[in-house]
Amino acid sequence: GPASGQPLRYMLNLYRRAADREGRPRRGRSLGTNTVRLVQASSHGDQPWAGRWYVQPLTYRLEGQPEAEHLLRATVVYLPSLSLAHGRLLCALELVAAGEAPGVLLSPAARPRHGWAEVDVTPYLVLGNSSMRSLALRHVCVHAGRAGGHDAPVSPSRPFLLLYLNDTQAGLASLAAEPHRHRRDTGTLAHDLPNYLREQGEEKSDCSLRPFSVSFAQLGWDHWIIAPHRYNPRYCKGACPHLLRYDYHAPNHAVVQSFVHQLVDANVPRPSCVPYRYSPISVLMIERNGGILYKEYENMIAESCTCR
Repeated sequence: GPASGQPLRYMLNLYRRAADREGRPRRGRSLGTNTVRLVQASSHGDQPWAGRWYVQPLTYRLEGQPEAEHLLRATVVYLPSLSLAHGRLLCALELVAAGEAPGVLLSPAARPRHGWAEVDVTPYLVLGNSSMRSLALRHVCVHAGRAGGHDAPVSPSRPFLLLYLNDTQAGLASLAAEPHRHRRDTGTLAHDLPNYLREQGEEKSDCSLRPFSVSFAQLGWDHWIIAPHRYNPRYCKGACPHLLRYDYHAPNHAVVQSFVHQLVDANVPRPSCVPYRYSPISVLMIERNGGILYKEYENMIAESCTCR
C-alpha cells in the first residue's frame, strides 16, 4: 500500500531532513511550506512488459483535497535507473497528451537524491486559476542488458506524486476528533496523568513552565502518526504572584484582576497560569485513504507562561 515500502521510506527521509526526533522543525529546512501530501497512482493494464520495454500508464486523482490547502507546487518522484544482475533498467516519465499524440518527455527538476529524481509537474496541474482533477502519465523503462545476460522482468517502483501545499487551517483538533481515528485501547494516559503531574520533591509555587513528555501511543494516535514517536508539549503550572512581574507579559486586565482579588473581593479568582508563547512540531501521518502526509502544526509546544 501507499504507507509502506519505497514511498514511506522517501517520506521518512523528507521528515528527518525537516524535523528532529521530537518533531521540532529544523532551522533552514527547505520545504518552503507546512504540508506535503504523497499521492499514489492508479495503474491500468496488466501487461506492462513487452520484450525489453516496460510501459505503464498511471493516473493520479486529486479529488477531495481540503479547501484550506493551497497548492504551491507538485512533483512526481521516480527512479531513473535501477541496477539488475545483468544490466540496468533505465526509466523516464511521459506526460500523456490528448488523443494518441506522443507524450511530452518530463525531465528531472532537481539532482536525484538517494537515486530518486523529482519532476516538476505544477504547470500541468494548475491552468490559470483552476486546478486539474487528475494527472495522466506514462512510466516507460527499457532493460539495457549486457550481451548474453538475462534478467527476469522486474517491476520498477511506481512513481508517486508529491503535493506541496500551504494549509491555512492546520488544526489538530479535527483530526484527533475523527471517529475512525479512535481505537478501543486509548493508551494509559488517563491512569498515568496524576503521576506525571505530581512534581518530584519540592513543588515550585510560582507560575512556570514544566516538562511533560508524552508518546502518541499513550494518546491512542500511534496507529496514524508515524513520527515523531514522542514529544514534550510542556505545560504551565503554579500560582500567579500578587505582583505580576513584567516578564510574565500579563495583560492589564490580569493586573487589575489580581488587585481586585486581594483588595476588593476574594471570590474573584486570581489570574490563571497559562502558556504565553508556543512553537510548532512536524508530524508524519497516514491518511484515511492510506496515503502519507507531512504537516507542520503550530502551537504544539509551550515555550513560556503568563498570567491572565
